[in-house]
Amino acid sequence: MKEKVLTTKNKHAIGIAFVIADSFFFSLMTLFVRLSGVLPTMQKCFFRNAFAAVIAIITLVRSDQKFHIQKGSLPGLFARSITGGLGMILNFYAIDRIGLADANILNKMSPFFAIIASIFILKEIPKKADWIAVIIAFIGAIFIIKPSANVASLYALAGLLGGLGAGIAYTYVRKLGQQGERGPVIVAFFSVFTSCLCLPFMIADYHPMSGMQWIFLICAGLAAAGGQFTVTAAYKYAPAKNISVFDYSQVIFASIWGAAFFGELPDYLSVIGYIIVIGCAVARWAYLMKTEK
Repeated sequence: MKEKVLTTKNKHAIGIAFVIADSFFFSLMTLFVRLSGVLPTMQKCFFRNAFAAVIAIITLVRSDQKFHIQKGSLPGLFARSITGGLGMILNFYAIDRIGLADANILNKMSPFFAIIASIFILKEIPKKADWIAVIIAFIGAIFIIKPSANVASLYALAGLLGGLGAGIAYTYVRKLGQQGERGPVIVAFFSVFTSCLCLPFMIADYHPMSGMQWIFLICAGLAAAGGQFTVTAAYKYAPAKNISVFDYSQVIFASIWGAAFFGELPDYLSVIGYIIVIGCAVARWAYLMKTEK
């Protein structure tokens, strides 16, 4: 039976599906991180990555190539892990200090940064329509954030810089995928690297945890693993400039969790922002389908 070859259109559709799935998983991760209560940021980061590392390592052990790393991938793996690790730490710092939806949308500035980063890392020049789509989504994000004295603070800046780190990291994921590196290798390398990065800080300032805090951090790690695998798959199927705008769907999920668990009900400005973000995603997809035809 002849193997079916995926067209560019199908690859983009798969990439978008994976991006939306990754947004769902990462929104769950931020929810569980917040639910875990008052703990040092580095302690939360360590356990989030330690559990994800175990899942990734088990996946590699069960694979045919085990822990084999493609030649030439190490620089990209380190760059992805450093930028992604710093972005994650800043994001966790913001999650505990500002609203859940605010923290998520600041982190979801990553698609904007990914398009910028792809110019230098992947030599991919975005089209005018790509820029317009991301700018419109960014405007929608501003409606959701509603900049105020609280958001325009050090905490919000940390969240925004977390988005910068994530955007650069996702671009390196795309590059590693182009080089033929396996998704589980990228996830395992990142998870182990960031666990080692956070471990000394956690030991120096460890806070004992209750049973529920353990459960919430385990759930955060499992959700993070799901997010890592899906986002790695997404950027292997399609360029960041073509699918990254759909990453804003995490804002919708985060708003639902914020309302359900913390009583953070969106006002009319947030609703306008949601409409803009979703409308932009649909319009971008329609434009992509038209150009592919």
